[in-house]
Amino acid sequence: MNVETGMLQPGQARCPAETTQEIIARDKVCAPRWAASESYEYLGSEDISRDRYIDPAFATAEFERMWTRTWQMACREDHIPESGDYYVYDIGPYSFIVARDDEGSIHAHFNACLHRGTKLKPSATAGYAMDLKCPFHGWTWNLDGSLRQIPEKWDFAHTAHRRNCLPQARVELLGGFVWINMDPDAPGLADYLGPEIMAHMAAWKLQDRYIYLHVQKSYPANWKLTMEAFMEAYHVGDTHPQVAPANGDVNSQYDVYGAHVNRFISTLGVVSPKLREKYSEQDIIANFTLGDSSSLGSSRPELKEGERARQVMADMFRDMFEAATNTDLSAVSDTELLDTYSYTFFPNLFLFPGISLPMIYRFRPDAKDHRRTIYEVMFMRPKPRDGSPVETAEVQVLQDHQSFAEAEGMDPGFGVILDQDTDNLHAQQEGLEASAKPGLTLGDYQEIRIRHFELAIDKYLAMPPKLPDWTALQRK
Repeated sequence: MNVETGMLQPGQARCPAETTQEIIARDKVCAPRWAASESYEYLGSEDISRDRYIDPAFATAEFERMWTRTWQMACREDHIPESGDYYVYDIGPYSFIVARDDEGSIHAHFNACLHRGTKLKPSATAGYAMDLKCPFHGWTWNLDGSLRQIPEKWDFAHTAHRRNCLPQARVELLGGFVWINMDPDAPGLADYLGPEIMAHMAAWKLQDRYIYLHVQKSYPANWKLTMEAFMEAYHVGDTHPQVAPANGDVNSQYDVYGAHVNRFISTLGVVSPKLREKYSEQDIIANFTLGDSSSLGSSRPELKEGERARQVMADMFRDMFEAATNTDLSAVSDTELLDTYSYTFFPNLFLFPGISLPMIYRFRPDAKDHRRTIYEVMFMRPKPRDGSPVETAEVQVLQDHQSFAEAEGMDPGFGVILDQDTDNLHAQQEGLEASAKPGLTLGDYQEIRIRHFELAIDKYLAMPPKLPDWTALQRK
């Protein structure tokens, strides 16, 4: 605040209600350090150009300057647990075979034969292979990328002096994820994320979880619009009115960390500040016990005098999750059990590390149409404490007309929420293309994640093109 005038400076305005941290501070089981913190930064108030969403040349620049330089989550280690297992990760025009070799090391090979360019493995597939063999003429590589065989080698004597191993992207492992980067000169993953986020990742222990449900759907909107639909809770009142009676929305917390990570915290078990005069503490409980898919099942406790709905829900969630997972959650904070923690890892990953809704979102642009996005939702569970094997879910691909609620294993109520989040996208894409206004106007606080995200894109697009370097990417 400007001391002389008493006026708020840009970015200082907040919802005139209790803050997220004030809500969390009253919980019985205290929040860990990574949750009980704030990291907001004012990043300007200028409009965001609409061209980045509607101009195909902008998408081309992203493929040439940004996607080739950034760390991306290709798969989970659990997708390729044994030697010979592989998983194909496609991002725009690029494709990688993420494979575990005979010694257990993981590689990310560019998915193209060095003979005449045929894809070695079909896009969006996974499986087991003893080698990587081209289906066209039979050129074959070992799982570590070294050349095994050229049929009729006598006719290729002129290639004997060449390094004919498959080019590879860089690979790092963190949190049970396999991360890849096409740029040999990019900073390592720890520097890319920063020390604070590395500490958060260590606290979450995501390597101890596995994917039990994986659903994918394509949307008729630019990938950035699709991601940004999930970056704020400002839309909750109008897009998800059914959750507002038990969900903090306009008083959610927003944070940015370095250049590549941001988050919001949205609290559960409290009434939206916009509805405080309309709903009671008992109404909050009722909101979560309506219908067959409610979060608290058929149980509807009556609050005793002085009890807070949020605390009663936290205690019930703790009992429910302990029974479902056979784990001891007595030391897990109430906020981890209840609240939505949404982290964006630039460029295209969302991690939700909480206990009640541990999820992964991944967004990938359609290489052939800058107006379409491939959107994936993955749900996670703790791995059994006894070490018994788990099965990573295969992806279910929905058609455009299908609801997320139709996916096998999807909670119907949450499927409806995902549909609501994405139903606006087509209208937004078409509206931007029809608009006379050259840009989008963002809130300084509630939409800071969008501005932070777009500034990161601008940083990479200001660099010269960096296409995959054949020489630098050959490892052997």
